[in-house]
Amino acid sequence: MGTDVLDFVSALRAAVRQAPDVLVVGEMRDPETMRLALNAAETGHLVLSTLHATDVSSAVSRIVDSFPSERQAAVRQELAMALAAVLTQTLIPRADGTGRVPAAELLVVSYGARQHVRRNALQHLHQEITITRKAGSFTMEESLARLVQQGAIERGEAMGRSGHGEELEGILGR
Repeated sequence: MGTDVLDFVSALRAAVRQAPDVLVVGEMRDPETMRLALNAAETGHLVLSTLHATDVSSAVSRIVDSFPSERQAAVRQELAMALAAVLTQTLIPRADGTGRVPAAELLVVSYGARQHVRRNALQHLHQEITITRKAGSFTMEESLARLVQQGAIERGEAMGRSGHGEELEGILGR
């Protein structure tokens, strides 16, 4: 940056022209970066990127909401076709106080998830995770429960991080 290219957007544009198999975009912070990453994914490149979000639906929402309202329907359509998977993670203090351990949620994108993204019915993506378990998807609650059962994190910490407390309680048992 500053030597080979003027800015991050110029670098990303130049990288796509080099016909890479995989593009790694550190963090998508602005609509221009998101647009370029989405365009690269649409043209068959595997794009791996990060952004700050608490769960799968908020990650998708964050991307779409970064664009002007008149463009959001088109972005939802493009995103629905381009997504292969959405992974979220959070770091949770270990029960023994020796650091942190990651808890995660993974949606392997299926036809149903694509439809929910297109229709802006993101509240249904959590259900899509449970439907696509055989493909490898798992909920944050499943991840949290596993960490509690292993003794890695405290139950109360898991409950505080869960967006679906009743589901977590059901997995852990009362």
